[in-house]
Amino acid sequence: MNALLDARAIGMTFRNGDELTEVLKGVDLTLEPGELVALLGASGSGKSTLLSIVGLLLKPTAGAITIAGQKVDGLSDVERAEFRNRRLGFIFQFHHLLPDFTATENVAFPAAAPAGGISPVMRRRARDLLARVGLADRLDFPVTRLSGGQKQRVAIARALMNKPELILADEPTGNLDRAAAEQVLDLMREVNQEDKATFLICTHDEQVAARCTRRVTLKDGSVENV
Repeated sequence: MNALLDARAIGMTFRNGDELTEVLKGVDLTLEPGELVALLGASGSGKSTLLSIVGLLLKPTAGAITIAGQKVDGLSDVERAEFRNRRLGFIFQFHHLLPDFTATENVAFPAAAPAGGISPVMRRRARDLLARVGLADRLDFPVTRLSGGQKQRVAIARALMNKPELILADEPTGNLDRAAAEQVLDLMREVNQEDKATFLICTHDEQVAARCTRRVTLKDGSVENV
């Protein structure tokens, strides 16, 4: 089976004037299709930076990345944005929902934005996804009226909108109480098992890591264990 993600010798150095800060130092990371992997590390270990690089939000200063058989290093900014929208899903700690839109409109956004609007097919899929995550009674609610746990479920549904092969989650339970966090974790495991979607979950929470099938730990910019 071919790896879904193959990241090799990833390095990342940030420049601030004459000062250089090396955040990642030759990181190797491979994900197989259908894995649910926790990316662990203390604050400042480089895990959020690595997640941003894998998500094509940052360009590394060294190394090569292949996702779903495609080398992404040489893609233009426009090509990276198109690839990111079609092939990747994102779940953030603070969900980043559009406050002036309904739950349905937020979920449909990844498909609707490139098309210039929400088609009936997009709207139907968005509503089906919201029903799947337990929000069938909140389809047309403004997201400002939803609880934190409900907003995060909307974010999961949004991440699934374009049927991505890889879903990247950055501290997805970090802003939730334990009960809501457990619901979100249950949902991500369900999506992983039923849809065979691959997850890379950046977290510092051992309870989150315990629910994953594998863990990768970063320490001082390097992989400590896989």
